[in-house]
Amino acid sequence: MQGAFVENETMVRRLGACAVQVRKPEQLVGLDGLILPGGESTTMGLVAERWGLVEPLRAWVRSGRPTWGTCAGMIMLSDRAIGQKEGGQTLVGGLDVTVNRNYFGRQNESFETWLIVPVLGGAPIRAVFIRAPAIVETGSAVEVLATVPGRGEDVIAAVRQGNILATAFHPELTDDLRWHALFLAIVERQAAPV
Repeated sequence: MQGAFVENETMVRRLGACAVQVRKPEQLVGLDGLILPGGESTTMGLVAERWGLVEPLRAWVRSGRPTWGTCAGMIMLSDRAIGQKEGGQTLVGGLDVTVNRNYFGRQNESFETWLIVPVLGGAPIRAVFIRAPAIVETGSAVEVLATVPGRGEDVIAAVRQGNILATAFHPELTDDLRWHALFLAIVERQAAPV
């Protein structure tokens, strides 16, 4: 729709998987997984409405298909958002979290840091936070994968709920393939015959 879709596409292809850009509801047919990229969540919601993608995306997520949201994509996947612009914004939902849209501040307060993410192994992960959100509340089915120091306390920066993965940062802006490999493993597990 908008945002860092080319960078995600490149990472997925580096891991040997096929990637296509989705701009129309019919392009969701036949896909095994979906990444909602980082970008500007209000713009993404408006574009999704204009292109008739909101309800198909909601149906996709409700069906349990693997979905990953990075930064703005995480906001779109959340069930609840605070710090929205006047009038709110379109959310796809499906992820039982509350996000604070601009928790870490304005564009000029963007930063990089290193995270320890046990599910990705022992080596630290470089995380790029650009005008980033944070998860401020989770439901009981949400597994916290990573936290980052926030305003006086650690805040949630990455979660998994079933086949939904969400990161407040941009793994696609690094050379580290581990997040994309984790998502592709979720996709492969879902696609495997029972």
